[in-house]
Amino acid sequence: MTKKTDRPIRGRKPLRPPTPIAVVGIIFTVLFTAMSIYLCRYAYVNRQTMMSNSYNNRQRILLEQNERGTIYSRDGDALAVSEVSEGGDEERYYPYGELFAHAVGYATKGKSGIEAMENYYLIRSDISLSEKARYADEGRKKNPGNSVTTTLSVPLQEVASKALAAYRGAIIVTDVRTGEILAMVSKPGFDPNHVDAEWNSLIADDEDAELLNRASQGLYPPGSTFKLVTALEYIREYPEDYGAYHYQCNGMFKAGEETIHCFHGESHGSLDFYGSFQKSCNSSFANIGMQMDRGDFGRTLTQLLFGSKLPVDFPASVSNAVMGPDAADGDVIQLSIGQGATAMSPLHLNMITQAIANDGVMVRPYLVKSVDSADGKTLVKEHAGEEIDRVMSEEEAAILQEMMVLVVNGGTGRRLSGLSYQAAGKTGSAEFDSGQKEESHAWFTGFAPAEDPAIAVTVIVERAGGGGEYAVPMAKRVFDCYFGVE
Repeated sequence: MTKKTDRPIRGRKPLRPPTPIAVVGIIFTVLFTAMSIYLCRYAYVNRQTMMSNSYNNRQRILLEQNERGTIYSRDGDALAVSEVSEGGDEERYYPYGELFAHAVGYATKGKSGIEAMENYYLIRSDISLSEKARYADEGRKKNPGNSVTTTLSVPLQEVASKALAAYRGAIIVTDVRTGEILAMVSKPGFDPNHVDAEWNSLIADDEDAELLNRASQGLYPPGSTFKLVTALEYIREYPEDYGAYHYQCNGMFKAGEETIHCFHGESHGSLDFYGSFQKSCNSSFANIGMQMDRGDFGRTLTQLLFGSKLPVDFPASVSNAVMGPDAADGDVIQLSIGQGATAMSPLHLNMITQAIANDGVMVRPYLVKSVDSADGKTLVKEHAGEEIDRVMSEEEAAILQEMMVLVVNGGTGRRLSGLSYQAAGKTGSAEFDSGQKEESHAWFTGFAPAEDPAIAVTVIVERAGGGGEYAVPMAKRVFDCYFGVE
């Protein structure tokens, strides 16, 4: 009988648990690997921001090697070019002066606009090595930087700028199918050729705020243009009954201690849902607001990106419109007509308009179509249309489209009626207290042609008065230009 023994089998070492030092070593190895992967990924994802940082020495090296690239319009017009002297000194020049100031931006005293957005690519050169060698043989000290082609149209930008004239405000024009920004005008403006010389006065002038891009960063009470949102919510809550709505307008509406009046105190008489929108009746829309579920209204506002950062590559303000189950009656009726604490940017209103025109699908607005090497042989980056979300159903969008056509054909937007194209839109007269008297910003937002929408145009004219009298004629000039109407 074999006797058992506790002795280990000869030639085999017993397994021992890892020492505390080994465990710590393994943990640190895993953490170091994870951190390295994270840092590499972070550096790649944020390479443009890191490159543009003033403390990044790589940017200085690239600027010594390459000329800053050219920025072009969608049709090949140079909007920003670098002029290099025989001594190698480089100066940025903007052929159109003030016209594209906010969209294209400037590249001195920091950067703004497309100059800031595409800085990473503009200071790089992706021409071939043989081309770089040829430049060196010719004695050129720098290689040409990559070129940026924008979505901007010179004719539309010029017409929008002339239409806005000396007024303060903004006009933004987009392709409703792709999100391309065809024109973006903000006034008052500045000449990017003179930013260095005028910098101190530009940053000191709080009243005019010439450096502010009012199209994307300005926040205004939307006034009656917000009735697009209120109408959408009412259609959602009463899909079978909205057509049976009726209201008798006597020029005012009262809820508790809160009273609102129709614009200029007008009494609209008997109105249905469509007529309330067409005539832009404040009293009727205050009544509509009081009939809706406040929690549901708040969820619609969230879906339409109120309170959220807009998904664009350039600075844009966050619009404010708050509604919840506990909202006071006064806040409800003010929100329903786009007044009170409600504030939004022209860009955001344009995005909602574009979604209506695009059968309920909102697309991301953008300013840059592509980045190419200076010789045009290498496509470095390309942008195409990108859907954000379906923010309303096709049926809901179709109803709003129909209502916006009524506004143009027989309502407050009738200065756009009877043309070779059928426009659709909504006006707004956003009242505010300037501290001295009651004033109004003039709004218009719309699209054309109504039957097959191509572009959306949004206009804000500060302190001008009624949207139908001031903003609509400006929008008409933009539409006429796009459709070739003399």
